Amino acid sequence: MAAGPEEYGPLGDEARHLAFDVLDARLAALPEAPRDHGSIELIVARHADGVRHTHERITLSPEAGVPGDRWGRLLTDRPDMQLTVIRRDVAEIIGNGQDLTVFGDNLFVNLDLSAESLPVGSRLRVGQALVEVSPMPHDGCAKFRRRFGTDALRFVSGKALRDQNLRGIYWTTVEAGEVGVGDSIDVLSRP
Repeated sequence: MAAGPEEYGPLGDEARHLAFDVLDARLAALPEAPRDHGSIELIVARHADGVRHTHERITLSPEAGVPGDRWGRLLTDRPDMQLTVIRRDVAEIIGNGQDLTVFGDNLFVNLDLSAESLPVGSRLRVGQALVEVSPMPHDGCAKFRRRFGTDALRFVSGKALRDQNLRGIYWTTVEAGEVGVGDSIDVLSRP
């Protein structure tokens, strides 16, 4: 049986795939991401038709995560995979001009997502919502490789950079609240 759009979403553009050394050089040129106070840069919901929709404001909730997102329809028994989060500047490097919604992540942020900065169990105020860093690793997969190339997958999942969480991390909503593009993210506690 052929996979439907829900399973795969956008395919990506092979002509925009970058070599590992180019990705590495561009990462090294980025300014350091903030550790304690960041911001929401983009909000995306993955809909049943495989299409991604951006939102200016939403209400995150423990029951639904991002309203209308794939997680709320399919994975509600996996709160450790509720919200997918990635640094916007890293996504822009990897995407190399592709629309950021191709990634399939919910929240694009300006914040250090490394394991050192945000260990599992860290709590953050995101807009009016309270979230917690999930123990579930957010790894690249076959969809990621198809969208961004083999070198991009090696870049985000290789041992040398794995602790940087370049592919992103998962958050779980602890307390519901409204979140909007431009809202602040404040790290409240780290274990």
